[in-house]
Amino acid sequence: MHETSIFWLRVATGLYAVGLLHALLSAVRRHSSLFPLALGAFSVGTVLHMVALVELWLALGQIPANNFFESVSLCGFLVAVLFLFVYRRYQFASLSVFIFPLVFFMALLGATEVPVEKWSNPTVRGAWLGLHVLLVMLGYAALLLTAIASIFYLIKEKQLKGKKTSALFERLPALGTLDNLFSKSLGIGFILLTLAMIAASTWAFIESGTKWIGDVKIVISLATWAMCLLMVFLRTSAGWRGRKAAVMALVVLGFSALTWVAHVGLRSTLIR
Repeated sequence: MHETSIFWLRVATGLYAVGLLHALLSAVRRHSSLFPLALGAFSVGTVLHMVALVELWLALGQIPANNFFESVSLCGFLVAVLFLFVYRRYQFASLSVFIFPLVFFMALLGATEVPVEKWSNPTVRGAWLGLHVLLVMLGYAALLLTAIASIFYLIKEKQLKGKKTSALFERLPALGTLDNLFSKSLGIGFILLTLAMIAASTWAFIESGTKWIGDVKIVISLATWAMCLLMVFLRTSAGWRGRKAAVMALVVLGFSALTWVAHVGLRSTLIR
């Protein structure tokens, strides 16, 4: 029955992925016409998630919260139910930009409890890991552009408030242009890092089963992605602009730098 539970959880994760797609589109467009479809898929996914938890509960004879995988799956389900309740009562659709990706990853992590067969082709293994690295590099490049635009924004804002002029001040784009630049680059960076996280977790799951859970590098990477998700939500839904968004962008860049430092040993993995 445990295998059946994992099956339904993986189906639910696939449905949650529609919600993730909606959030990714919202990161660059601010509004996505995919929300009605995403909400429907999310709702069905929540029902199937409940089926998976009930089956596991019956198989274990107790609440399925005995390890990390069961606990994160249960927590993801509760978050999904809470969101559906809040949306039904308050029509708080913009919260989906934060909740849909969060629940997707929690369900994805919970669905990796049961190992699958190892890589059948070393070429595919290497290509999949290479894709992850490429996505990470592109994502970091976008976040770096976001941070640079944020620094320029803070400099120009300070000079405008102080009514100062300088050669650098005259060359900088308008505040609105800078704000739009780091909004777009942030959205692109978030999309790339999200795809990189999916590729990485899938690769690690096939490569080492459940051993990768709890690795410090993985925890830092998840924290970086969570900070990026929070910033996208605050910007697209809570209306964060100007100085607040600029400072937050620098914080996200700091987390990204920490993640990069934690992964300095990646080269040895690539050439193994």
